[in-house]
Amino acid sequence: MTNSIHTATKPSPLWQYWRGLSGWNFYFLAKFGLLWAGYLNFHAMKNLVFMAFLLLPIPNERLHKWRNWIAIPIGFGLFWHDTWLPGPESIMSQGSQVAGFSFDYILDLVTRFINWQMVGAFFVLLVAWLFLTQWVRVTIFVVAIMVWLNAITLIGPTFTLWPGGQPTTTVTTTGGQAAATIAAAGDKPVVGDIPAQTAPPTSANLNAWLASFYAAEEKRKTTFPASLPADAQPFDLLVINICSLSWSDIDAAGLMQHPLWSHFDIVFKNFNSGTSYSGPAAIRLLRASCGQPSHTNLYQPAGNECYIFDDLARLGFTEQLMLGHDGVFGDFLKEVRNQGGMQAPLMDQKGLPVQLLGFDGSPVYDDLANLNRWLDKQKQANAPRTATFFNTLPLHDGNHYPGQSKTADYKARAQKMFDELDQFFTGLEKSGRKVMVLVVPEHGGALRGDKMQVSGLRDIPSPSITNVPAAVKFFGMKAPHQGAAVEITQPSSYLAISELVVRAVDGKMFTEDNVNWSQYTSDLPQTAPVSENSNAVVIQYQNKPYVRLNGGDWVPYPQ
Repeated sequence: MTNSIHTATKPSPLWQYWRGLSGWNFYFLAKFGLLWAGYLNFHAMKNLVFMAFLLLPIPNERLHKWRNWIAIPIGFGLFWHDTWLPGPESIMSQGSQVAGFSFDYILDLVTRFINWQMVGAFFVLLVAWLFLTQWVRVTIFVVAIMVWLNAITLIGPTFTLWPGGQPTTTVTTTGGQAAATIAAAGDKPVVGDIPAQTAPPTSANLNAWLASFYAAEEKRKTTFPASLPADAQPFDLLVINICSLSWSDIDAAGLMQHPLWSHFDIVFKNFNSGTSYSGPAAIRLLRASCGQPSHTNLYQPAGNECYIFDDLARLGFTEQLMLGHDGVFGDFLKEVRNQGGMQAPLMDQKGLPVQLLGFDGSPVYDDLANLNRWLDKQKQANAPRTATFFNTLPLHDGNHYPGQSKTADYKARAQKMFDELDQFFTGLEKSGRKVMVLVVPEHGGALRGDKMQVSGLRDIPSPSITNVPAAVKFFGMKAPHQGAAVEITQPSSYLAISELVVRAVDGKMFTEDNVNWSQYTSDLPQTAPVSENSNAVVIQYQNKPYVRLNGGDWVPYPQ
């Protein structure tokens, strides 16, 4: 009988199944390059976990292949998460509005995301990677870089992932020209009108500062008089709320020297709109009599004293509402009424010439025709005092001329708008009416893109989008302002607008022999540059911008 000897096959050591990252090396190298250039909001630990998932040795060849297939959607999702692109929450919330975009406008937006220089850089990187993999174990270097990125992230604020270096932590004080301390937010003093910014810019400190800002803003308001004096002079207030106009846009369009800006009496050089979307911007303006609320609280009821047009109505001003569009897109008119408290009937739009079509195909009415209709109505009306809110959007991204699909040139549209405002002002001056005109843009048009957003994208309220050219002009004055406009350079927002209105509400400025403009514009409320949409917050802290997306950590805004 033959004895059979059975030798069990000993499994190979697990280390023999290390296969490296293969094609995923290029994925991570591309990310490292984008990170170094400042185009990514890189999540180091999540990428390290994903890399570990890809490297884990799996003896079974079929399971190994399945892992690569499973990794593709995960890698795509992680790449998207690492960019500054809108997240799923933002896309879902804006989905109904995006559905209203025309096909041509959507195609235009998509083409803006193509950066041909970046495409060329990726091609060079791909060729270099394919060349080096013939002799070099690229995985070793990719893993080493990933571990290093995680290490410096864990070490803390001494290091940074940004090639420009960690923002300095110089102690600064803001709001120095404002009035004395007016409030306290918890245990944090409010210096001038702005909470002190003395702590290092860590995520915890920035969150604490933002909380103190909102706590302080809740206590601020403009107090209107209970009644007007017997010798008050009647006048009209016209608030022109322009969509898609910032100082950055004016500069990019080469219109900083347009004569319009020299005709104003007061110009704000550092006015923050607080948001980069139309509805929230209009609500903030209509609630200008109270401090700046968070985006969430913006959609909660506010005190009666917050609605500036209601404040004026209690003093005898007749409220009026005028739009340069139909107000349908984004439920704009609905938000103005429900959250902004503007219940005046919409002024008649019949017969107004249509100069443009919106990105959704809706009519955009001619501003000069609209404003002249308003002036004609004022001449015919019996109301001694009126307060009009006029919202217009000829500069909005995607607007095009009738019969054309291509977005109309921004500079041409802005030139026309400025010319028409200048022409309207000339006619208003000749009419002799006493009118206070407030120009307060909603937000910028993002004419210049940056590392976070392409041109026209406003999901993140960057400083270049929210610093808008608010301005004031008085007509029918006995002693008109002479010389260059008074420039307000301190950080300001809607509360300063409300303060200017209340200081002029008795109308005596129109009949004074000599107006003290310095006194009129002194000690206006200052407001820290805090801008917020539903998914993003941008603040200025120690003279540097920081951004927080979807409630995550704060990071320096890429410059």
